[in-house]
Amino acid sequence: MTTTDIPADIPGCEGPDPHPDPPAFTPPPGVCDTHFHVFGPSDRFPFAPDRKYTPPDSPLEDYLVLMEKLGIERGVVVHPNLHGSDNAVTLDAVARSDGRFVGIVKLDASAAFGDLKRLNALGARGVRFAFNPRHGGVFDPGIFDRVAGWCARLEWQIELHSAPEALVGLAERLARAATPIVIDHFGRVDVSLGLDQEPFRVLLDLARERHVWVKLTGADRISGTGPPYGDVVPFARALIDVAPDRVVWGTDWPHSAYFDPARVPNDGALLNLLPAFAPDPGARDRILVDNAARLFGFPRAPESEGRT
Repeated sequence: MTTTDIPADIPGCEGPDPHPDPPAFTPPPGVCDTHFHVFGPSDRFPFAPDRKYTPPDSPLEDYLVLMEKLGIERGVVVHPNLHGSDNAVTLDAVARSDGRFVGIVKLDASAAFGDLKRLNALGARGVRFAFNPRHGGVFDPGIFDRVAGWCARLEWQIELHSAPEALVGLAERLARAATPIVIDHFGRVDVSLGLDQEPFRVLLDLARERHVWVKLTGADRISGTGPPYGDVVPFARALIDVAPDRVVWGTDWPHSAYFDPARVPNDGALLNLLPAFAPDPGARDRILVDNAARLFGFPRAPESEGRT
């Protein structure tokens, strides 16, 4: 889609940085990017008409280049609100991944259990409820409760992208869920409010639950200082302390909803936060490889057998 194709009332946003920094450490075998999206190509996979913004196409082929540059071997394609509840773009990426990807899908109110079984056969392993106001979407508790029961039957997970205040309100429901709950982007907490803010205390309490996982993704989205995102490090370490076996990492490529090119994050810089998040190499490798393999059902890398 070209700039002239963008409706006047829907702003265009920036694409990803095409020049990622190289890894500053040696990534272990089996690194899994647990959170990336594929946008388009929009002439084949149209964007939803009610989207909040229009990104440039970021097709699968571009992501495969990033994988090679950063040493990523496996991935989780997370369906974005930009494509509505038509999961075709996400399922296409899974189908073309030679078994390296699984998908997280979006459902609408018409979904039935048979739809989930079909999606499971196509490589989906979970459902995302994305209702952060900046990116669109609305949380529907009725759909959530119905889908949660289906996910438990399929051994799927439920992924959440919300504002931090919404997470506080949902904490009781999430704590009693019978299926894995995965919270995106540090719960979108405002790091300027410190470690003792209510949303982060709630996130830590949830992370202590054996079925709750947190993605150490989107450091760029919650940082108040910008690169190298040092203000996010204490939050990552606190989460790793309480749930070392239930935190995972991802790029969040292609980083939608950036309207200033100077603020678009560098994917290599985001990967290079890992030694600051987890100075111990064994803990770091568990985050990058073992935890993700367990959550998403990927085979464990041979080198991980000795990590506990």
